[in-house]
Amino acid sequence: MGNKQAAILQCEDVTVEFDGFKAVQGMNLHLEKGELRFLIGPNGAGKTTMLDVICGKVKPTSGRVTFDGQVDITRKHEHQIAELGIGRKFQAPSIFKDMTVLENLEIAMRQNRRVIATLFARMKKAEENKLRDQLAMIGLAEKGSWRAGGLSHGEKQWLEIGMMLLQKPEVLLLDEPVAGMTDKETDKTGELLHEIARDRSVVVVEHDMEFVRSFASKVTVMHEGKLLKEGSMEEVQGDDRVAEVYLGRRREEHASRSTA
Repeated sequence: MGNKQAAILQCEDVTVEFDGFKAVQGMNLHLEKGELRFLIGPNGAGKTTMLDVICGKVKPTSGRVTFDGQVDITRKHEHQIAELGIGRKFQAPSIFKDMTVLENLEIAMRQNRRVIATLFARMKKAEENKLRDQLAMIGLAEKGSWRAGGLSHGEKQWLEIGMMLLQKPEVLLLDEPVAGMTDKETDKTGELLHEIARDRSVVVVEHDMEFVRSFASKVTVMHEGKLLKEGSMEEVQGDDRVAEVYLGRRREEHASRSTA
């Protein structure tokens, strides 16, 4: 019962129907404060749709989503949910490519303060230090003056994550953050996610199973819009149903390629 009180996000019996097709069916998701949760499953399992429901992009046909214990966000608009403290990052990085890395972060900070008119006003020392700290956290301390469009794919992703963190979300939703990254960038992203989860809750939709194995503590597996299995990576990998619909199929494909 104590864990239930620590919930920052609760999805209860969420169903999403599109023209008769149920993309999500009676899905439950309980996210605790300071938790890094990986949401996995085959293509079409309903993972991204669940993120869409949480951030308000899609309204569930039935079910309820509550934030921070008592706030019902099921029918709230996207901007209202964002203001409450739920940030959503999509697959493609959304940054200002013609501006510097530091200017991108400054814009994010000003948006948080809702003072767009003072965007380029002289910053206080405390604000400058905060931006420098954010640069260091996302691994771009030496690239603050770089044009954002000149960053590598992984660095652009980190920049956007840094911009989102300056909005001070309590829950961060990430959709396949390591897609297209090098192995080194992928490892660095995993370390960054663990650091972020010290102060807030993070939900990651991911297909890269090697990445999930390396960095996941708790995993939720979806299949055909439903919750299939939830637990540690070891528990999930040891589940026969999961092996049949997802992990096992991947292992068999890998084995057949290896012997080909």
